[in-house]
Amino acid sequence: MSETPEQLKKFRASIDNLDAALIHILAERFRITKAVGEYKATHALPPADPAREQKQVERLRAKAAEAELDPDFAEKLLNFIIREVIRHHEQARGK
Repeated sequence: MSETPEQLKKFRASIDNLDAALIHILAERFRITKAVGEYKATHALPPADPAREQKQVERLRAKAAEAELDPDFAEKLLNFIIREVIRHHEQARGK
C-alpha cells in the first residue's frame, strides 16, 4: 500500500476538525433543547411545535441554498434533529 499524499492528509485533517466541531455543536444544541423540553413539561406545553418547525425548515433551506448546500439534504438533517428533540421532549413529559 502506498503512502497517503500530503494534500489528502491535510484535507482529511480539516474534515476531522469539522466533524469534531459538528459533534460539539450538536451536543450544545441538545443541552439547550433538553432544557426546553423540561420547561415544556413543567408548563404543560406540547413537546412539538409544528408551526415553528415548519418556519425553521423554510429558514434553513434558504440558508442552505445561500451556502451552496443542497436544501433537500439540509431539510433531511434538520428533520432528523427535530424528531430526536421531540423524542427527548416526550421523555421529559414521561410519555
